[in-house]
Amino acid sequence: MHITELPRAQFEGYQVFFSYDTRAYYDLKMRSTQNVFALELVRTPCEKTHKEFVDHLFAPHWDDPHAYALWDGQEIRAILEVTPENWNNRLRITNLCVDDGFRRRGYGSLLVTRAKEIARAQKRRALILETQSCNAPAISFYLSQGLTLMGYNACEYSNEDVQKHEIRLEMGCLIDG
Repeated sequence: MHITELPRAQFEGYQVFFSYDTRAYYDLKMRSTQNVFALELVRTPCEKTHKEFVDHLFAPHWDDPHAYALWDGQEIRAILEVTPENWNNRLRITNLCVDDGFRRRGYGSLLVTRAKEIARAQKRRALILETQSCNAPAISFYLSQGLTLMGYNACEYSNEDVQKHEIRLEMGCLIDG
């Protein structure tokens, strides 16, 4: 299995279908005083929940995206898309998706390793991505790849993100030269 770069002219607008099942979410517990802001994201069991959505490669709001794929014959089975954040010298993973039937075969690990290699080659100081507090399977995977929580936004998608257990989490790692 090898990774190939996807030509922008051919794959611009290509639909990436995301779906996952989860039996947990990370519940935000916050406490604040005059001198302390304390927060915890507590893994909390829940009924099995199915989520799905669609994104597109090479979206016009990204600065200089590059996309990569792992193929099974003529079919794309896993996609990585990255874009530089020049203003703060990070590399952002904008899409990372492995088809349902091809998960747990190392495809995601290969793609995260590739993203780290790209970040090092570009002399980026960090690799970063966005996920949601309700996507416990992805969070577990990112942690296994050496990524950690870098930040959060409790009202990124709606004013009810905390209540919906769908808080934007920024996960990533620092890149050593």
